[in-house]
Amino acid sequence: MAGQSGAPRPNGKVTVTDASGKTSEYPILEGSMGPQVVDIRSLYRETGLFTFDPGFMATASCESKITYIDGDEGMLMHRGYSIEDLAEHGDYLEVCYLLLNGDLPTVEEKTKFEHSITMHTMVHEQLTHFFRGFRRDAHPMAIMVGVVGALSAFYHDSLDISDQHQRHVASIRLIAKMPTIAAMAYKYSMGQPFIYPRNNLNYVENFLHMIFAVPCEDYHVNPVLARAMSRIFILHADHEQNASTSTVRLAGSSGANPFACIAAGIACLWGPAHGGANEAVLSMLNEIGTADRIPEFLERAKDKDDPFRLMGFGHRVYKNYDPRAAVLRKSCHEVLDELGVKNEPLLKLAMELERIALEDPYFVERKLFPNVDFYSGIILRAMGFPTTMFTVLFALARTVGWVAHWNEMMEDPSQKIGRPRQLYTGEARRDYVPLHQRG
Repeated sequence: MAGQSGAPRPNGKVTVTDASGKTSEYPILEGSMGPQVVDIRSLYRETGLFTFDPGFMATASCESKITYIDGDEGMLMHRGYSIEDLAEHGDYLEVCYLLLNGDLPTVEEKTKFEHSITMHTMVHEQLTHFFRGFRRDAHPMAIMVGVVGALSAFYHDSLDISDQHQRHVASIRLIAKMPTIAAMAYKYSMGQPFIYPRNNLNYVENFLHMIFAVPCEDYHVNPVLARAMSRIFILHADHEQNASTSTVRLAGSSGANPFACIAAGIACLWGPAHGGANEAVLSMLNEIGTADRIPEFLERAKDKDDPFRLMGFGHRVYKNYDPRAAVLRKSCHEVLDELGVKNEPLLKLAMELERIALEDPYFVERKLFPNVDFYSGIILRAMGFPTTMFTVLFALARTVGWVAHWNEMMEDPSQKIGRPRQLYTGEARRDYVPLHQRG
């Protein structure tokens, strides 16, 4: 439902009748796009009733102007701009500026913003000692949760959430330092020395340099790979009120500092049902093994009684085609062509699975198309990233979305500490029985 940006407008009412027969009316609010919502903030006070909505599938937890998704139409927009346009014509830091500030930057604004990010990419030198406390085989996401949370111990001048300037500085620091921390987590797991940021490289080039460069030889960033990585970052920058973003908002609602809030988001993203989906794609391909077994596994995916699931196909939100997948499919084939790895067994298997599934009536009719996780997993594998780094890259890209939502919440005068309710189904009141009297 289209409309103008701004405060939600009342558009009718819903009447609720409680068990005693008392009726109460609740306004229907209309946003600039999307379904109308029933404002039930006074429901419990007026009726003594809660709503029951596991997974919050039909509950709007906040008002936001950042990202809009229409799953039925396969639409994803940031501040009114389609994800297809942003990924095709923009770069990651331009999208970061848009998410944080509400509009695309001018040339001068973009230059200033990029300079601010570049000047904050280094981390406090003492922070590098934290890594020595982790085992070499620790999962990089475990390291990310710990190190990002520890930033609050080093940057005391950006912890006051009531100070707009400190919130801005914390936002810049998080976006700037996340690639450095992610690269350090990777290097530590590989037993390689840390590579410091380079101010003469852009955001994505700098990250790839910190990941793949070694001190003993020069490393030149491949522009095709840099462009693909920029698109991956753009496509993962924000996705409305998903589990990790909701986690950041919930943590932030208590007044926690921004570094702790983002660490909470990283922890949530680590879950295989959320950020681990592209890693699961590679695990699935390893399980299938060879192209001649694809028909067998496709039949298993169609069997509701078989626990096997075709990872990287379909999406919980998008009931049509994942708009991010359409963009990344092009980059996927560009990367494979550039690196000449289309005949690498696992990647060849992935391309064959894509071809067969897109021609299978069962998947076509149900719109179970390859999603963004399918293509991002293939690209990252081709570029040389281990699967344990896949979710780390997701966290890196999503940081700006988390930060944007955290800032929006901090500036919302109606913001309250999150306190979901429950439907209690446990024991009713019981009397305490002394230990010696219990049978």
